[in-house]
Amino acid sequence: MKILVVDDDRPIRNTLKEILVFEGHTISLAEDGRQGLSMATKENFDAIFCDIKMPNMDGLEMLTALSQNDVDTPVIMISGHGDIDTAVDCIKRGAFDFIQKPLDLNRILITLKNATDKSILVKESKILKKKVDSKYEIIGESPALQHIRDIISRVAATDARVLITGANGTGKELVAHNLHSQSDRCSAPFIEVNCAAIPSELIESELFGHEKGSFTSAVKQHKGKFEQAEGGTLFLDEIGDMSLAAQAKVLRVLQENKLMRVGGDKDIIVDVRVIAATNKNLTDEIAKGNFREDLYHRLSVIIIHVPTLAERVDDIPILVDHFIENICSDSGKAQLKVDPEAYEELKKLKWTGNIRELRNVVERLLILCTGTITKEDVKLYATPSF
Repeated sequence: MKILVVDDDRPIRNTLKEILVFEGHTISLAEDGRQGLSMATKENFDAIFCDIKMPNMDGLEMLTALSQNDVDTPVIMISGHGDIDTAVDCIKRGAFDFIQKPLDLNRILITLKNATDKSILVKESKILKKKVDSKYEIIGESPALQHIRDIISRVAATDARVLITGANGTGKELVAHNLHSQSDRCSAPFIEVNCAAIPSELIESELFGHEKGSFTSAVKQHKGKFEQAEGGTLFLDEIGDMSLAAQAKVLRVLQENKLMRVGGDKDIIVDVRVIAATNKNLTDEIAKGNFREDLYHRLSVIIIHVPTLAERVDDIPILVDHFIENICSDSGKAQLKVDPEAYEELKKLKWTGNIRELRNVVERLLILCTGTITKEDVKLYATPSF
């Protein structure tokens, strides 16, 4: 590992260097905070040992400057003049730990291990977050998608409720995830509920929770999805399939920002942003008596319609390349090239399953084709009859 030691005391610097080099680490040395800050912002270090009392720029000033420069390397503060207040101040400014002089070998090595373990976890977390974010990336350059991105950028920062409409497989959940990730609630939970997949007799317990003993199988208290999404976003997918009884209770939560668990006798205050989606025409469902008009108006402050793939065929080449890259990256398979005529052939197909169907076709082509994916491959495998 690469470690930076910042201390104006030459014997301390050399002692730390000898200890850490013996443990197999690569060490860089700085004589004061200013030099240490310059090195830490230009190079990537796995950990930094930093003295507090130094000329030009002391350790606390360097710690603050590192934070301002978005350097997330764990910093271990060392000092011969330490007290509880100093240690607390260091931690508040972002230090990983605080060690008093004279330095103890075991304490140094244990603290370094803990710091680097945390650094590894932070890096892995960033990689995973980036991977998750890319999973919900909205792909395409069509005017319809540009319009959706524009609405998301305007609406995300507000708490306005959003109703997302569109056929199955168009990517309504991607819009919901982007609304959440670009909002002030992005660090809080994003909870998704598929209203069509939950039996009507269980939807109330799933959404609002239940108390122990409220029904036969209620062996313990259960927090519903509204409570689980506290401070964040609740995504009600396929809300057009929700029962009228559940709709009435959802309406009360939206009106009053409070709920009552099944079998409960007290109100629970909740702070949740609700985003809903449906593949049904809710105005038709209202006319049929299947959906509450007052709930529709509560949910549809902003309406975002996601177009079908047939309405954005020019995005097919971009989507195909995106799916090839993702699928091959996940499977470790070499990426295949696509003949321009194959793109045109894919544009001619009727995509009743929309984006979801296109991804399945791309995966099938990657499995069954060798070399370049051609027009003939698309004709043979895109709509297989075997």
